[in-house]
Amino acid sequence: MVAQLNTSSTQLSWDPVIRALEEAIGKDSVVRRKEELLVYECDGLTSYRQRPPVVVLPRTTEQVSAAIKVCNQFNVPFVPRGAGTGLSGGALPVEDAVLIVTATMRQILDVDLDNQRVVVQPGVINNWVTQAVSGAGFYYAPDPSSQSVCSVGGNVAENSGGVHCLKYGVTTNHVLGVTLVLPDGEIVEIGSPVAEQPGYDLMGLVVGSEGTLGIATEITLRILKSPESINVLLADFTSVEAAGATVSDVISAGIIPAGMEMMDNFSLNAVEDVVQTECYPRDAEAILLIEIDGLPAEVEASRDRITALCQKNGARNVTVASDATERLRLWKGRKAAFAAMGKLSPDYYVQDGVIPRTQLPYVLQEIEALGEKHGYRVANVFHAGDGNLHPLILYNNAVPGQLEEVEELGGDILKLCVKVGGSISGEHGIGADKRCYMPDMFTATDLETMQWVRASWNPKGLANPTKIFPTPRTCGEAARQSVPPEMSNVERF
Repeated sequence: MVAQLNTSSTQLSWDPVIRALEEAIGKDSVVRRKEELLVYECDGLTSYRQRPPVVVLPRTTEQVSAAIKVCNQFNVPFVPRGAGTGLSGGALPVEDAVLIVTATMRQILDVDLDNQRVVVQPGVINNWVTQAVSGAGFYYAPDPSSQSVCSVGGNVAENSGGVHCLKYGVTTNHVLGVTLVLPDGEIVEIGSPVAEQPGYDLMGLVVGSEGTLGIATEITLRILKSPESINVLLADFTSVEAAGATVSDVISAGIIPAGMEMMDNFSLNAVEDVVQTECYPRDAEAILLIEIDGLPAEVEASRDRITALCQKNGARNVTVASDATERLRLWKGRKAAFAAMGKLSPDYYVQDGVIPRTQLPYVLQEIEALGEKHGYRVANVFHAGDGNLHPLILYNNAVPGQLEEVEELGGDILKLCVKVGGSISGEHGIGADKRCYMPDMFTATDLETMQWVRASWNPKGLANPTKIFPTPRTCGEAARQSVPPEMSNVERF
């Protein structure tokens, strides 16, 4: 159900909070006019909207701390937000909560090529990091499809992945340390410029915590040397099952591509209609994009082996691009796949489940059957190498009831992922969108343990409340059945 705009708060009740925020970080950093607040009603999950009563735009760690201390003083919740490109409602404003936006914190603070690390503020755009170091022969590996607009702070909050996560891992594998402002305003340093520190893996806890443990204000990233050679293969198949079998065969052969992506016929035609790459065969039932990198001899050997495996599974053609311009052209369509759906439908609802690679053919058949059952078209675009599915369900939000129906379809897809041994999220996070499905993946004891961890960092429940975990208020009767009695007092979280 689309969230209703907040009508319970009055300007009078917010006046003391707003005055305190203006005194703490300056009037020009506090947004309070209703027409300006509309910009911040939602993140990339646009079906859910809630106008925040006030937005603050800090530029330094100290200002973030000052804003949070005001929230703590008045016992007011706060919601962190970066560029607002998230797809799970993690940055969705909460009723009667301050929205703390880090988009103006856009400085690259330090570039240390000798030690292969870069220190950035959270508002730095993902691909700015690579742009800052590419001239010296380095790059930053995590590359979400939205990398030209999404910010590093949001990537840290959601543990974002991207095309290259198959070989190089997701965000958590590339963050060495963060300056974190805790929910009471205290500033702490987590992690270290030196990897593999002794003690608890607090970095592993913070990355992917979706703003529920604090706000990262400085982030130390690991950068990599650019590979000497890169090839991208485009293989087209007459069946989705054959493409899925190829994915399993490549990994089983001991080859780990930098990236391995799949698009079905529906998706690739949408892309060609919009982007016009002129390289995706429209009559293919599925295509694979496979990137391999490394030393020239290694890339050549892997290319030949992968080509043979594609042909063994019935690939009609295998095109190889080694030139940077041609590689970019092959990837251009995949990067624009989500946006291309706008030509086919006024709205789409995207999910983010993960499955074992060996289950790809079965799960894709089941998704098609679920789409037919519910009466909606589903386009499949996903990181095939690590089994991270992104089914896009097309619908019209202007038609009453369609959003609720596609939500149910999306939930059925997530439950299917869990059924075959997978997960309800690979890189988009849980946020507000998938919190009600957490009990499908975790036991009541698991959820209770996670809540105790959250409460130890966030005892007053002020940091991004209502996100990640189901509560009776957010998930109704289903949540009441899943949350044990001893957790009934965690509603505020």
